[in-house]
This record gives sequence, structure tokens and C-alpha cells, in this order.
Amino acid sequence: QVQLVESGGGLVQAGGSLRLSCTASERTFNNYATGWFRQAPGKEREFVAAISQSGGNTYYSASVKGRFTISRDNAKNTVYLQMDSLKPEDTAVYYCAGRFRGVDIEDSRRYDYWGQGTQVTVSS
Repeated sequence: QVQLVESGGGLVQAGGSLRLSCTASERTFNNYATGWFRQAPGKEREFVAAISQSGGNTYYSASVKGRFTISRDNAKNTVYLQMDSLKPEDTAVYYCAGRFRGVDIEDSRRYDYWGQGTQVTVSS
């Protein structure tokens, strides 16, 4: 099956930036919309951002809109999440979700593949 690997997480001070990467093992990853979700300790997994298969359409949760930017480079089978103006409430494990199939792009149940996650910690 398709494997997704996230990278780029780390520890950053409030107001700082990080860029997360999600790389797929197969080129078929490029044929579907891809999402980023996050899960903080004791919280449910929540939608962060998503991008259409060609990169022409992007979607963001209200909490990150204007601060995060999702993009993709299909030649590298990779989706990125640029995270700027980070806040302590952004602290979570961030997961890449691949092969979206459905209508509601924020619905985690409509994604077929998931990465192992990368930790993002924002200190105040």
C-alpha cells in the first residue's frame, strides 16, 4: 500500500515558522487531494488544511487561515505545509492524509492513507 512519511516538525518559539513535508511512496498519490490533520494531547484529531490533486484548490481551517499555506510538488510526490506565526495552541502531532475520496474534504474518514505523524511544539 501507499506509504506516507512526514518530516519537518520540531520545537519553535511562538511567532516562528516551520515547514512540514509529506512524501508518498507511489506516484498515484498525486491523483488525489491530500490533507493535513493534527492531534494535540487529550484532544480529537482535527482538520488543518487540504489541497486538490493539481494544487489548484486549497482549504484551511479557520484557526490556521492566513498563517499556514499548503502546497504540493507532484514531481516529488510531496505535499508541504508552511506554518508561519506559530502559536502555542498549534502544538500537536501533525499527520499527512492521502487519497481523499469523498465530498467533505475535512472528513478524516474519507482519506485512505496516513503517515506516522511529526511533532510540532510551539513554546510561549
